[in-house]
Amino acid sequence: MDALQAGGANVHLAHPLGVKAFEYHRVKNDVRDAQDLADLLRMGRLPEAWIAPPPTRELRELVRHRAKLVSLRSHSKAEVHAVLAKCGVQVLMSDIFGLAGSELLDRLDLPSPYAARIASLCRLMDDLDFEINLFAGIIRGRMAHEPGYTAVQKIPRIGPTLGAVLVAEIGDITRFTSASKLTCWAGLTPKHHESDTHARRGRITKQGSRLVRWAAIESVKTVSKGSVVGCCGNGSPTAEAATLARSLPRDASWSLSSTRCATITYAPWNIYRRWHEHHLRLFPGRRGSCRS
Repeated sequence: MDALQAGGANVHLAHPLGVKAFEYHRVKNDVRDAQDLADLLRMGRLPEAWIAPPPTRELRELVRHRAKLVSLRSHSKAEVHAVLAKCGVQVLMSDIFGLAGSELLDRLDLPSPYAARIASLCRLMDDLDFEINLFAGIIRGRMAHEPGYTAVQKIPRIGPTLGAVLVAEIGDITRFTSASKLTCWAGLTPKHHESDTHARRGRITKQGSRLVRWAAIESVKTVSKGSVVGCCGNGSPTAEAATLARSLPRDASWSLSSTRCATITYAPWNIYRRWHEHHLRLFPGRRGSCRS
């Protein structure tokens, strides 16, 4: 893509959901697909996806790699619990990888295959901890001078890690004209099936960035019930929470956590968009973006 743009080509990125109907063609190959896409582009009906600039793609690589490392560490911890359960070892502490848990693992007398597996997993987790901290430092260094990154952290329960995820995955906030469109892009709106006068809504679509949904879910897990986000969908008389809750595409099938997650995605749009408009007023002609 970068090579085509550097060569002077006008690149268009087709959205995969918009061209999904091509799957039902009897004759389907690269030549036919290219012809169909060219016809749609010529008629002005090609569903296009946003092409992220190189700095945003580089930041996404760092954020997604760190998330993958955390997933591998969690998988290793689950394997340790599985080995202990297989050996009939009862874990009484809440965190087996804490101080008390480490002492328990050190004094266990397990058969050599199981002990070797636990030791290997512990060494692997130590290496993963080092890599996770390394990439977290790289991300903080790249985002240190990004005002939008600081603005997003004003949202309750959004810290440096979740803030980096939101900024990297959302990218240019101006491509969303409203907060509801950002929520829809994140896959936090319910599915909508309509035929004639009958309409039915189901679970959330789960389309878009999986990391954005993960960040929203992680942020509402420990949110205070008295906060604006915590009051949404909970029948609270708080005026600000009621306004946010009414603006969400509610349905009977929506859970309380889904409503709060959608509210969390509304907040970055409001805060990040306000910062962007303020940035343009201070520096006309410049656009806020993730610096390389």
